Amino acid sequence: MPQPVLIILHQEHSSPGRVGQALTKLGHPLDIRRPRFGDPLPETMDGHAGAVIFGGPQSANDEDEFIRREIDWIGVPLRDKKPYLGICLGAQMMARHLGARVFAHPHGHAEVGYYPIRPTAAGLRICREWPDHVYQWHREGFDLPAGAELLAEGEGAFRVQAFRYASGYALQFHPEVTHAMMYRWLVRGAHRMELPGAKQRHEHIADRAVHDFASRNWLNAFINHWIAGAGAMKAECH
Repeated sequence: MPQPVLIILHQEHSSPGRVGQALTKLGHPLDIRRPRFGDPLPETMDGHAGAVIFGGPQSANDEDEFIRREIDWIGVPLRDKKPYLGICLGAQMMARHLGARVFAHPHGHAEVGYYPIRPTAAGLRICREWPDHVYQWHREGFDLPAGAELLAEGEGAFRVQAFRYASGYALQFHPEVTHAMMYRWLVRGAHRMELPGAKQRHEHIADRAVHDFASRNWLNAFINHWIAGAGAMKAECH
């Protein structure tokens, strides 16, 4: 039986969404932990096939103990050469772990809704087909860490959208969001749509009908590649 994948969430009712669904279809149990509420993190990755740190309303620049602990802990999968995936906050944590800056846009711009991205040559070597628009929900971004490989870049407020470093991947965007999750976020996070550059509710709904199919297909192919061994690049998503 495949080893479990460690899932790190930041709110009491958060869900791993489509990432969890894709991993479950591949036979991996999900070991869900919430360090914010006291759950421990393993000292080694011997018992896990990989780890995913998801997003949340927090900032990677916050001084909360669990934020600092998660940032430091990212060194465990990188040291053990096990697949690591950071999504939004989890990506920003990885950037900070690697010494890069995490920052708010100087004019307060946010990406909330669907925005265009384009893969780099390195990104195309990993996945031949990328969605041209992805779902975003953030007001901070990050610089590309030293030694990391840029996989996808944005055309707007935040350039670095995906990178790879050793066995780890970071995604600024949210491919895990299901239809139901999007509607929950639109209700609970309605205030985010007041930020400069944010898309409005009707745009989220209309754009999802156009872009979700490509994003879902890309995620399934990417997760197959990632869990097969991100460091050794044993698989290529098509």
